[in-house]
Amino acid sequence: MNFTQSQKYEILEEIVQKEDGLNTLLQFAMESIMKQERGLYREQNPEDYSNGFRHRQTYGQGKILELRVPRTRSGAFYPLLLAVLRNQEREAQQIASSLYTAGLTCEQVGDLFGQIYGKNYSSSQVSRLFDGAKQEVEEWLSRPLHSYYPIIYIDAAFIPTRRVDAVSKEAFFTILGVKPDRTREVLGVFNNPTEGSGFWNEIFKNLKSRGLKRVDLFVSDGLTGIEDVICQHFTDAEIQLCAIHLIRESLRLAKPCHKAEMSENLREVFQTENQNDCRSEGVKRWKSFCNKWKKYYSTFSKKADNHRYELYFTYLEYHWSIRSMIYSTNWIERLNRDYKRTTKMRGALPSPEAVLFLLGSVAMSRKAYDYKVPKLDNERIKFNWDDF
Repeated sequence: MNFTQSQKYEILEEIVQKEDGLNTLLQFAMESIMKQERGLYREQNPEDYSNGFRHRQTYGQGKILELRVPRTRSGAFYPLLLAVLRNQEREAQQIASSLYTAGLTCEQVGDLFGQIYGKNYSSSQVSRLFDGAKQEVEEWLSRPLHSYYPIIYIDAAFIPTRRVDAVSKEAFFTILGVKPDRTREVLGVFNNPTEGSGFWNEIFKNLKSRGLKRVDLFVSDGLTGIEDVICQHFTDAEIQLCAIHLIRESLRLAKPCHKAEMSENLREVFQTENQNDCRSEGVKRWKSFCNKWKKYYSTFSKKADNHRYELYFTYLEYHWSIRSMIYSTNWIERLNRDYKRTTKMRGALPSPEAVLFLLGSVAMSRKAYDYKVPKLDNERIKFNWDDF
């Protein structure tokens, strides 16, 4: 049956004007192209017979299209059009994941996709778009590591998380490593609702199983007993507990009338720019500080003679120009602020796995860690740098 060009236009126009006509035409065109492609394939491979169709979904105009994809008996035939459709799906997944990690909720992403693709996506449909991204994040968080990191930082972000029917703020720990080329990378993000030596033992086993062998300095917030577990796994590593955490903890004890004076005293205790300063002097200043304030706050009387507090002054054994970089976990705290900016619009996240996916996505995209940190290589005795 032969039609003139004008008759063809009339038929197409009639189809398009019907309800969902554009999708019908789009589906027909894509299926026709794939059938013609199979015909060409069979001309070149006559021994491979046609073997019906399989179903495949793709995006249409405000609707999901159900396509009949032609196949052959050997399974070797693959329409080129499917590669285009796969790219479209991958693009949608990347857009959805980027919007989600930028702070939008699943519901907001679904509404925005409705504007782009003409179809509103439910929260569960948007969540399914993340499947590929979730796998990518999981692979990144379990990737092989370098054998040597001069410095590793450990700090926690507290995120409202649902477990079964209860919601509580749980600690999610970020492990940040400084590489021998003086760039940084997140080695892992871990969650455990209850801290303890067993938890940290498993974390260090995880890092070592992925290739980590040597660390020169750990900088951590004052997690109970973490120094003992570090010494078990990395016997030669030194430990610096975060001075900023201790300063905040001390100031929380102070009454309003004492805060300004105590804050000034703490600045004198934790000096970073005095080139002639040393660890023993720092410990002396801390003990003097505790003896001064214990008459107002009895908890300082125990802190004065507790040898664990000497670990807050390890930084004074390093080159004076890098002390401000290693006396606290501030590098991770900046990342923690990105975490909280991303999570604050969502309320409680539905599961620990959802939090790990979100935090891992944020950590993966942090470009600032790709730049070399200046001055770190001023410390050449304690660390081995790739270049100076």
